[in-house]
Amino acid sequence: MNEKEGRIPYFIDLKRAPRFSQMEGLETIVLTGLHGEKMMMVLNITKPGHTVPLHSHPHEQIGMVYSGKAVLRIGDEERIVKKGDFYCIPANVPHSDTALGVTPFIMLDIFYPVREDFIEKCKKSMERKDKDEMSDM
Repeated sequence: MNEKEGRIPYFIDLKRAPRFSQMEGLETIVLTGLHGEKMMMVLNITKPGHTVPLHSHPHEQIGMVYSGKAVLRIGDEERIVKKGDFYCIPANVPHSDTALGVTPFIMLDIFYPVREDFIEKCKKSMERKDKDEMSDM
């Protein structure tokens, strides 16, 4: 199986993974979930000095702190988390994070089911990139 055949890729090339900005200070890189998978894996990057506001969604979210440090709030609990820490955010539970320090806070998130809103944002981001490349010609 390979990506050219429209199948789920077995290995992920981070450099080629689609990315988009959800808001100022938050970038998302979609690693899986665009080829018919039932789960989605992404890197969510909160830039230093930024906060992802309290929000919730109908997707289960589990993950690990990939790098950096932040205040992570899940429901009524709040902790300072760092590289190697794990977390579980049930569907519809409010959560937020605030990056601490001078390095980005990066979460390796797995969602179930796939985030259709992320798929749409990826498509729009790729369309903008294609238009920009066409205008450079």
